[in-house]
Amino acid sequence: MKPNKHKATRSAEKEFGGALGATCIPVFLPLTVLYLLSVCRSPAASVLQWPPPLPPPAQLWDPLATVLVVGWITLQSFLYLLPIGKVSEGLRWIHGSRLKYAINGFHALSITAVLLLVCLWLGMPLGYLFEVILPLAVCAIGVSYLLSMYLYIRSFWAPQHALSLGGNTGNPLYDFFMGRELNPRIGDFDLKYFCELRPGLIGWVVINLGMLMKEVELRGSPSLAMQLVNGFQLLYVTDALWNEEAVLTTMDIVHDGFGFMLAFGDLAWVPFTYGLQAMFLVVHPQSLSTLGAAGIILLNGIGYYIFRKSNSQKNQFRRDPTHKSVAHLETIATATGKRLLVSGWWGFVRHPNYLGDLLMALAWSLPCGMSHILPYFYVIYFTILLIHREARDEKHCRAKYGLAWDTYCRRVPYRILPYIY
Repeated sequence: MKPNKHKATRSAEKEFGGALGATCIPVFLPLTVLYLLSVCRSPAASVLQWPPPLPPPAQLWDPLATVLVVGWITLQSFLYLLPIGKVSEGLRWIHGSRLKYAINGFHALSITAVLLLVCLWLGMPLGYLFEVILPLAVCAIGVSYLLSMYLYIRSFWAPQHALSLGGNTGNPLYDFFMGRELNPRIGDFDLKYFCELRPGLIGWVVINLGMLMKEVELRGSPSLAMQLVNGFQLLYVTDALWNEEAVLTTMDIVHDGFGFMLAFGDLAWVPFTYGLQAMFLVVHPQSLSTLGAAGIILLNGIGYYIFRKSNSQKNQFRRDPTHKSVAHLETIATATGKRLLVSGWWGFVRHPNYLGDLLMALAWSLPCGMSHILPYFYVIYFTILLIHREARDEKHCRAKYGLAWDTYCRRVPYRILPYIY
């Protein structure tokens, strides 16, 4: 079978710094992951210390890490294929069809939790994950590169309607980074959808548990700060998998191709940088007062409430605008036939879910104290990410909805933070 010679969309505006960004990011982001992990394990934990705490090459490789990463992805693939849970349809493609997705992520998380309890009961040293965290990250980065190369090569056999507009520019480096194919599948196994919520997201909380168990080994019991970090982030992951169907309407699934950007983000960036707080606490324990812990719990609760309520409202409106929970909301008509919400959570700011996300991100970092900037890497990075994503959303919506979007922006002037931004 010969590859299809699709006409590239060379006129499409490039994102992430264009070809230069697509060349540099796949080099510097993996190095950033390894650097952050190394700094987190160092006594000073300073991102500006010189010389930097670079590990010797021997500490970057461990055959056990390869076994763990491959075994983990295999386990999650098996759980993904189990005939449990419901099957849901994604949004309609341009050519009219809809892909079907197995909604069983929460089942996968639950089965994984049972397996972890069995491991603990058998006395397996989950705290050893702290010792092999660098080799695990190296292996995850390697898998990301291999998967991205496979995705790029196979995209030349994909039909035209299956390609992403943003990743089909004709520039190999840029298209490798952005992803040429929108929803690559092997049979019914959707590679992008699987990576979006399974190995990396569930792996994140497993690594957190490993850090908690390492603290138990070192100090006899987990600190309150460690319990809060584990609890908050477990809630976040559980919520994502309980509401798994909502991801079918996100930009990652609907708009972005599956290339290095998403593959690396899902498999390496999320599990090894989102949980830096737990790793930091292993080496740099913190004490929390009852009042301080209560304030942090309240902040996380407020963030979670805004995040969940706004996302649920948006997803319900996208699925069924006539549903009783959203039918009363005020909307603006657009030339596409769709309507834009201008009341409820989405009349408060344009991205209330981002506001909730940022409040939770801050709550995850506060248990680590204020003496180091490293535990706040996530909230700093996430702020930049969400502002960038908001700008992408803005550009996409203005092109799609035209004058209706201008009207919406006048009705809802604040993007993320009321009266500020």
